[in-house]
Amino acid sequence: MIQTPFLATDGVIQLFNEDGKYLGIVFIERKNKPFGLALPGGFVDIGESVEAALIREMKEEVTLDVKIEKLLGVYSDPSRDERFHTASIVYICKASGVPKAADDAKKVFIYQDVDIPLDQLVFDHKKIIQDYLNMDIK
Repeated sequence: MIQTPFLATDGVIQLFNEDGKYLGIVFIERKNKPFGLALPGGFVDIGESVEAALIREMKEEVTLDVKIEKLLGVYSDPSRDERFHTASIVYICKASGVPKAADDAKKVFIYQDVDIPLDQLVFDHKKIIQDYLNMDIK
């Protein structure tokens, strides 16, 4: 039997208000293990594109309709998820509105780039955010 990593997608959501002012990046406090602060995201379903999964997961976890702007990268270190080998395709996206915790999210937080508590992030989300902050994309 062939075994492959689980495929996931995560979103770096740049949140804006109705006037177009940048508010920060959206994070969630996870309801399930591993507990902690994370980017919203989840697993790609069979028959679903990664992009469709991202849009669905952002709506399910933080109730936001996102617009995908750019691929940030693919994160596939076998130790990135303590539960099992997971590869995540991470997109930078934009949204406006008021995020609300839903599905696997216990709470929602919005952090300005300089205020992101990197040491509280689970999985490899610290590396993902550091990669994001090192890009000139805003």
